[in-house]
This record gives sequence, structure tokens and C-alpha cells, in this order.
Amino acid sequence: MSTDAPTFLGMPPFPEAAHEALGNEQLRRNLHRATSTIRDKRAHVIDELDDWEGLRTRAALIKDTALHDLDRYLVELEEQLVARGVTVHWARTAEEACDIVGDIAQSHDVSEVVKVKSMATQEIELNEALEARGISAWETDLAELIVQLGHDLPSHILVPAIHRNRTEIRDIFRSEMGQVGRAAPEDLTDDPAELAEASRLHLREKFLRARMAVSGANFAVAETGTLVVVESEGNGRMCLTLPEVLVSVVGIEKIVPTWDDLDVFLQLLPRSSTGERMNPYTSTWSGVTEGDGPQECHVVLLDNGRTRALADEVGRQALRCIRCSACLNICPVYERTGGHAYGSVYPGPIGAILNPLLKGVGHDEQVDSLPFASSLCGACYEVCPVKIDIPTVLVDLRAQVVDAHREDRRPHAEPAVMRASAWALSSSRRMALGQRASGLAGAVLGRVSRRTNSSGRQVLGWLPSPGSAWTRTRDLPVPPTESFRRWWKRTR
Repeated sequence: MSTDAPTFLGMPPFPEAAHEALGNEQLRRNLHRATSTIRDKRAHVIDELDDWEGLRTRAALIKDTALHDLDRYLVELEEQLVARGVTVHWARTAEEACDIVGDIAQSHDVSEVVKVKSMATQEIELNEALEARGISAWETDLAELIVQLGHDLPSHILVPAIHRNRTEIRDIFRSEMGQVGRAAPEDLTDDPAELAEASRLHLREKFLRARMAVSGANFAVAETGTLVVVESEGNGRMCLTLPEVLVSVVGIEKIVPTWDDLDVFLQLLPRSSTGERMNPYTSTWSGVTEGDGPQECHVVLLDNGRTRALADEVGRQALRCIRCSACLNICPVYERTGGHAYGSVYPGPIGAILNPLLKGVGHDEQVDSLPFASSLCGACYEVCPVKIDIPTVLVDLRAQVVDAHREDRRPHAEPAVMRASAWALSSSRRMALGQRASGLAGAVLGRVSRRTNSSGRQVLGWLPSPGSAWTRTRDLPVPPTESFRRWWKRTR
């Protein structure tokens, strides 16, 4: 399959990408509608549980235990998988993982594979690597199919096509399906049932024809050598049972120690992701069963920066992530900019910490911009089912970015402002003088300002350069004429 789909390679820094996204009103409407719906559903189903916070705490502890002894649990997982007829591969980099999957496909003379939705394979750009070998990779998840047919990029962890509305999806199906398989009906409408039926008919021949499938895994149980995929459509079940060969690319952080531990996450994940009590399809498999399902199974255990993240004492908690997308759905920044602005398959708050942790800071301007793509409101931590303290990690990564560029001698206004502020605030006398100067400025500016904000406070809509960099997109409140210190002295 030849495709001109874009990639995240060469994406601009977050501020530039976000500025462009903010001008797309249709995108903002699509995002607001979708994320608010998911938020409301999630809030309803977690209120049904008596001890949601206890589940969150237990899940965080399980993940931390697995990460602390990751070497031991990975070896245990490998032993259990091999005992059940699985070939286990270890991949340090994305390139190694892609080569392993490509070699397996070519050894079976496979020209096409069907895929279960997998962020790990998107992370390593497996589709592009297979295409370079002349192998077509067909996405079978509905949202992933929309992205693939639309020559687009995913913009959400759970719903990659969240930035598209029904009319846009209909147009994509009409124009693109016939180019790569069964065409969509000419009279196709934007009714969700019709769109789903068109995708089923389009994919059915691929399911029945494909000899090899590629999957990821939501969880890998070390105790039993079991891989787990949770999904809503049944396409994953088709990929995991029909082909002769199954290759699963699994991040090494997906380990959970025991089968009992899995129970905790199967309660947390559906409620946090789709606002459901349980997943419509939960598929588990532990190797080869003669006469049933794939007769050759491979598991590729993927590092690709995960050991780098594990070495970060503050940031390693990001490896607890179960890819539920709750942090995206609550984030005010994501809701306005969408996922493409983050320049990675991992968008939103978790992407703002996971990408720099996996890739390292100080090497790429786009990656270094991500820890600053947040207001630090803390909502992401409140909803995270495994208690990742994203704001704390963001602050730590910001410090790492600053330290990495400490040798950069180009003048920057922000450090100069911070040094001046530190000098002024470190002395009560200087601070008092600054407050009096601010009060005088407020008295003068209050006479010329004719604008007020929603709270009735006077604001400045314009300042000369360099202040115009602020007022171009924000209002600046007029300083109060009386400081708190003077008010306290006068009234007390």
C-alpha cells in the first residue's frame, strides 16, 4: 500500500503548532464535544465504586513494584512465553523492533498484515518501515482506519480521529476506500451505523485474507506469560485469532506481576478511558494452541527509551501509564489545541512528559517545548487512574530543559526578568518601593484604560513592544492603586 500519510518527524515546537491549531474553530468544536462527553461518562461510572481512590493507590503500587524489579519480571515473562511456544525478541530501539517484524513478515512471504490498534507500533513507525519493504499494514480499529485513509496523524490516545466529525469521516470513506479495497456506497451518509457498516465491509476481506497480524498489548502478566488486549469493536479479536502468524510489540513497562494484579487494571482502564464499566472485548492469550488461532507467535519486548525514563527518579512514574487518555480529556490545553500540536503519537499531558523522558531533553527543540505545554492546573493528576503526578514531573523536566541549555549564550528576556524579580523580592524595602511604583502606575493607567474584563476589573488591551508579546493574545490587568501592605496598615 502506497501512502502519502504525514509523519510527526520535523514537527514545529508546541507554541508554533498550538498557535496554528487555535485558529481552527471546527477542530475546537470537535474536541470540546468529544472530550466533554467522555468526561461526563467517566464521572458517572467511577461514582458507582465505593473505593475508587483505593483502586488508584493499589494500581500505582502494583506498577511501581513491577518497575522496581522490572528485570526479574521481564525474565519471568520471557520464560513463561517460551514455555508456551512463543518466540521472544528484545528490541533496544525502534529500528531494531521494525527490523524484527519486517524480517518475520518476509520470512513468510507476507505482502500485507492486519493490525490491532497499538501505540507502540505507531511510536516506532512500523507501518512506514513495513511499507519500505513492500508490505502493506492495514489498520483495523475504526478510528485508526479513519486516520490511515485520511492520510492523517492520530490526535488522541484512545480516539485517534477525535479531531474529525461525522461529515468529514463520510467524505474520507467515499473518496479513499475504493483506492485500497472495497469502495464505500455512493449514497453513504454520515449516520454512525452506516459508517461503521462501511468500515466492516471494507475490512472483512482483509481479515479473511491476511496471513499475519501485528498487535500491541495493554498488559503483560509475568506470572502466566499472558498478553492482554482490551478493545471496543471486535477487530482485535479478529486479528488475534484468524491469521497464521501473530507478532506482538510490547513496551517493557506493560508488565504486571500477577494475574490477580490484572483485576485492578481491568476495573480502572475502561472507566477512565471510555466511561464504561468493562470493555466489550478483553482478549488474553498465552502462546500457541494447536489447531486454534495463530500457530506461530512472536513477542517483541520494546525498550526505545524506556530504560532512560526508568533512570529518572522523578519521571519514572510516567511508565505507570495505562494509556487511558483521562488526562487528555480533562486538560484545558489539549481541548483547545488538539493532539497534533504535541508532535507525537503520545499527546496531551502524558505526552508532555513521556516524550521527553523517552527521547531525552536538550537535543530537539520540539521535544524540549513539551514540558511547557501546560498550565499546571493539576487536573490531570486528579483523574489519573495510576496516580501519575504529571505536574511535578513537568516542573522537573522544565528544570532539565533549562539546565540542558545553560551553555546557550543567546540573550533571553525571561531569565533577566526572573533575576530582576528575585532581586526586588529578596528585600522588604525594595519590595515596598516596587509596590508604591506599581500603585502610581495603576493610578495613571486607570485613567486611560476604557476596558474591563468579565470581573469588572480594568485591563490593558495593548502595550508597546516588548509588552505587546503579552497583550497580543491576553489582557493585562491594571495594577491596583493600593497594595495589600498599605491596605493592611490603613485598616488594621
